[in-house]
Amino acid sequence: MNALTAYGLFAVSAMLVCYAMEGRSSWWTLAFAAACLLGSSYGFLQGAWPFGLVEAVWSLIALRKWLGLRRFN
Repeated sequence: MNALTAYGLFAVSAMLVCYAMEGRSSWWTLAFAAACLLGSSYGFLQGAWPFGLVEAVWSLIALRKWLGLRRFN
């Protein structure tokens, strides 16, 4: 396993954990957005730009969700 593959595994694992924990706190939603950015950068670094682009969009969606949750808390 090379460094890029390990980075991708970390990014996707972080996304999974943060997504699973989202119901506990709005901060997990923000962490999910950050993990999506990690996944996006992994996609671009790997050369899979469609994956990188979709993950970037997911990050924006999660960030918008977090902002909405923060308004109501």
